[in-house]
Amino acid sequence: MGLHPKGFDLSLDRIGRLMDRLDNPHLHLPPVIHIAGTNGKGSASAFCRALLEEAGLACHVHTSPHLVRWHERFRLGGRGESRLVDDDTLADALDRVADANRGEHITVFELLTATMFVLFAEHPADVAVIEVGLGGRFDATNIIQRPATSLIMPIALDHTAWLGDKVELVAAEKAGIIKPGCPVVIGAQMQDAARDVLVETADRLECPTSVYGQDFVAFPDQGRFVYQDGDVLFDLAMPRLLGRHQLANAAAAIAAVRSAGFDIGHGAADRAMQSVQWPARMQRLSRGALVDLAPANSEIWLDGGHNPAAGQAIAEELAARNEIDDRPVFMIAGMIDTKDQTNFFRQFAGLVKRVFTVPVPQTEASVPNDELAVKANEAGLPAEPIHSVANALRLLADNQEADDLPPRILICGSLYLAGAVLKENGTVPE
Repeated sequence: MGLHPKGFDLSLDRIGRLMDRLDNPHLHLPPVIHIAGTNGKGSASAFCRALLEEAGLACHVHTSPHLVRWHERFRLGGRGESRLVDDDTLADALDRVADANRGEHITVFELLTATMFVLFAEHPADVAVIEVGLGGRFDATNIIQRPATSLIMPIALDHTAWLGDKVELVAAEKAGIIKPGCPVVIGAQMQDAARDVLVETADRLECPTSVYGQDFVAFPDQGRFVYQDGDVLFDLAMPRLLGRHQLANAAAAIAAVRSAGFDIGHGAADRAMQSVQWPARMQRLSRGALVDLAPANSEIWLDGGHNPAAGQAIAEELAARNEIDDRPVFMIAGMIDTKDQTNFFRQFAGLVKRVFTVPVPQTEASVPNDELAVKANEAGLPAEPIHSVANALRLLADNQEADDLPPRILICGSLYLAGAVLKENGTVPE
């Protein structure tokens, strides 16, 4: 991080040059499921991994960013169980990539992407699930030439400085991962304009295409999760990942795995819904150092969602929980300065009793907590700046009266904040 630029410099020239010097490991991968989108990429990756592993396949997974440790970006597939890359293997790959780069200008993400290609090429597996870092067209992962399928998850406005300030422009950038003649799966889109751009691109490139709501669907039915496409009807357990939006995410993953040529059966799909794991996406924290500071019997939820669309999904899940078990809802939020803070907070109007705004650790892009409190106030939420998540939890505990209902506490606004919380709480992703 000290040697290379921390920001984005979207181009395929540097990664292409580096791949040549490394003997093009990206051309020696197992079949690739390539995933882009604004929201749901990580969840889709987790569902794909669960589906493939429950079907007995070895699955590499690349995700970004990491929450606590760099290792989380590189999951190496193995028979029966995948694992995060170990220290020695990661250090060796990073050294070789850095040597091949010869000190030339390159971003951290490009170096990490090259490392991923080296690791995935050198370790045998049946399939690789590779998540885009930013955008699609000029993302470093997009030197993949013939993906088994391209999966594009819901698109919304985010990273507008790089991707454009209209959803059609963002969709065009994400559509850059679509390759001529290669299968495409389009997940549930919130706006018709985004879906139209994706479909038009796939049609122009003569790709076999499956569209959510048209070629495959998902819905809850009597406590079960139903997935249906033109060939199969799966009656499955409800996904372990919480939120109505996760049904659509799971359906997109099932469609993508099937589109890539992996004929998972009903049993594997059912087990996958119960085994899937993805930290910091409506993750309940039930133990740990931070949990011990909260009021007794609190429900504490952690989510790294950081844009208005993600906020809407989180708010819907909290509202559904309040319908069953009504509790006062408090938010502890930290955000970075590239996000739409006010519209994120607006999704929680009428639901959250009070917001405690905190700095996001370990990033210069953190919005100062007093400024973030102003943004929450603009969205109609009472807000108070607090020094840290720990202090906010202590404050809630100190002000808890004997006859008060135990609160429901949401910690949210940034994946950086979520990672810091998991580390401080002692519940690091494995």
